[in-house]
Amino acid sequence: MIKANSSALKDGSRIAVIGAGPSGSMFSFFFLNMAELIGLQADVDLYEPRQFCHRGPSGCNHCGGIVSESLVQRLATEGINLPDSIVQRGIESYTLHMDVGDVEIATPLSEKRIAAIYRGHGPRKSSPEAADSFDGYLQEMAQEKGATLIRRLVTGIKRSDEKMTVHCADQTSADYDLVVVASGVNSRLPDIIESDMPSFRQPDRTKTFICEFHLGEELINRTFGPSMHVFLLDIPRLEFAALIPKGEYVTLCLLGDDIDEKLMTRFFESPEVRNCFPENMIPPHVCHCYPRINIQPSRPIYADRLVMIGDSGSTRLFKDGIGAAYRTSKAAAKTVVFHGVDADSFKQHYAPLCRRIDHDNLVGKFVFNVASLVQKARFARRGILRMTRGEQQQSKGPRRMSGVLWDLFSGSASYTNVFLRTLHPAYFGSLIWNLVAGNLRGGIGTKGHADEREGSHARH
Repeated sequence: MIKANSSALKDGSRIAVIGAGPSGSMFSFFFLNMAELIGLQADVDLYEPRQFCHRGPSGCNHCGGIVSESLVQRLATEGINLPDSIVQRGIESYTLHMDVGDVEIATPLSEKRIAAIYRGHGPRKSSPEAADSFDGYLQEMAQEKGATLIRRLVTGIKRSDEKMTVHCADQTSADYDLVVVASGVNSRLPDIIESDMPSFRQPDRTKTFICEFHLGEELINRTFGPSMHVFLLDIPRLEFAALIPKGEYVTLCLLGDDIDEKLMTRFFESPEVRNCFPENMIPPHVCHCYPRINIQPSRPIYADRLVMIGDSGSTRLFKDGIGAAYRTSKAAAKTVVFHGVDADSFKQHYAPLCRRIDHDNLVGKFVFNVASLVQKARFARRGILRMTRGEQQQSKGPRRMSGVLWDLFSGSASYTNVFLRTLHPAYFGSLIWNLVAGNLRGGIGTKGHADEREGSHARH
């Protein structure tokens, strides 16, 4: 039931959505869809200066580009059916690389498969036909639903009486009944809002590194295959590193505590990384960026006639940012349509979801702290390798470690779910046994390259 107060939107109400990435486009789509169901006629202006149909930086939206099969299915139930041209490659397994050996982890269930995508239209110098933009497709869906795309850069938001005024770089401005901030954390808008609104604190961020290697589809099929290559290396400040095959390119994504040249040099010099590439040589990258990611939510995430979604508000730590964009955009749209645009409505109907995301991220920080300890402990890496290999070689039986690693790498399950599964007595008992057996001479297992890798390190 629509809330009967002055904050409820009426026919002719105007909404500004700043940012046409996944969260902004999905909010526009969900809002217009829900408004149509109840007969509410409102206008949505979608502000986005970038052209997602362009290749390279001008069409880039700073993303490693992984979408889970479960999210694809959820979007389909919402009427957002991703065309085959969006998916650059289906990822059927993870290959985990450590100094003690490698192991390939197959997808535990068909619905837990993942897809490699480009948020924009592909890397610099790629062919126009090489990729279709995930973000561009969502933007088109919002426009087809009735959103008006405005290619202007928003430089400020001001509150005036019962309206919100959006100011743009070309000196134009417009009044709205609601402003939805979905600009992410790589624009200057959070800084501007923070300076204009003393009560607002923008999200804490950290710098990452993403680059593209052009290897050609045939070579990628031979060397990487349909597998995402993940690295668990003893490199300080490195939380996660992955090579993701996409069409004719391979995307490298490094996440951690302010990625810098020193960390990157050490990563590229690692034998585990070099061994993934032909002739053990790291090719020159054709496109790179240092995007920032949200590691702590903004505060507050709402006010009267103002709400922040996706990376601008609350998102998942390190993983599944697109999934969090889906959840926050839908919850915000539902609040706006059925309850109101005042702070109290957002507090009651939108904030609980964001708190759940934030609480899960606290568990995620603990999980990644434990992973950092594993990175530093060779005996622990041996035990994990042995346990995972044993699970992958058996045709039946639970794959507890494999499932934990899959969901940790892909973001297919909450951090709380992953953590609770590690407390299962069977998981804990198997891990202890493999820690002991894996550190006996020749105890890791016969399959893989552990002995060869150890000999290589000894020679180096």
